[in-house]
Amino acid sequence: MNPSFADIRSALYLPAANARAMEKARGLACDMVILDLEDAVKPDAKDTARAAAEVAAGFGDRIVAIRLNGPETIWHADDVAAARRSHAACVVLPKVESAAVATRVADACARPLFAMIETPAGVFAAREIAAAHGVAGLIAGSNDLAATLRLPPGAGRAALTLALQSIVLAARAAGVAALDGVWNALDDAAGLEADARAGRLTGFDGKTLIHPNQIAIANAAFGPTEEELEDARALVAAATGGAERFRDRMIETMHVDAARRLIAKGER
Repeated sequence: MNPSFADIRSALYLPAANARAMEKARGLACDMVILDLEDAVKPDAKDTARAAAEVAAGFGDRIVAIRLNGPETIWHADDVAAARRSHAACVVLPKVESAAVATRVADACARPLFAMIETPAGVFAAREIAAAHGVAGLIAGSNDLAATLRLPPGAGRAALTLALQSIVLAARAAGVAALDGVWNALDDAAGLEADARAGRLTGFDGKTLIHPNQIAIANAAFGPTEEELEDARALVAAATGGAERFRDRMIETMHVDAARRLIAKGER
């Protein structure tokens, strides 16, 4: 996995047609900025958004991605051409349901691709999509998943458990990144924190966001705490090989490897 992609804790969607939001994002603490040409942009603003995304720069060490309109839309070909000319490090493709489509778009853009898994067909194909050439990660499209699964309003995260775990399993099997879906309630910080921590416990690397106020919560939830880092360093220092006791629990090589990954993420 590309180390920079493995470290994404927070990925903020920005409507590329909104110049003010784009400028503000240059000073935000998110790990990834997704310049959106799709859902956040009205049809009559697609050209403006595409042109802005193509020349966007100045985001420092943040990963910059462009979310394209899907291959079935009239805007897709122009989006791909703009992404290829842009400064973006990668692209995001919505509603991916096949590995072949993901690879074709990644190759056309000459960029690594994050595939959004937003439908039942996408969930069932997630293993092949994650392993496809050009795919750098999977993104859970929670809103569309809930809609396509016909979940009732307010069904909550529990109703998506199987789909979300399937996305993480596919990403881990392929060695690519996995980003959790968005939290819609902008004024519910406690709900966001709980949702983000549930995402980390499910195995996601980070979370996609729709508002700058959500960044700090996501970074805290998906970054290692000082207590976790202290425990990981002590575990690595104490390990002598094979199964052994450490702080009243049994550890072996896989625990040492996990601790080293955690330490490396904390250092980065």
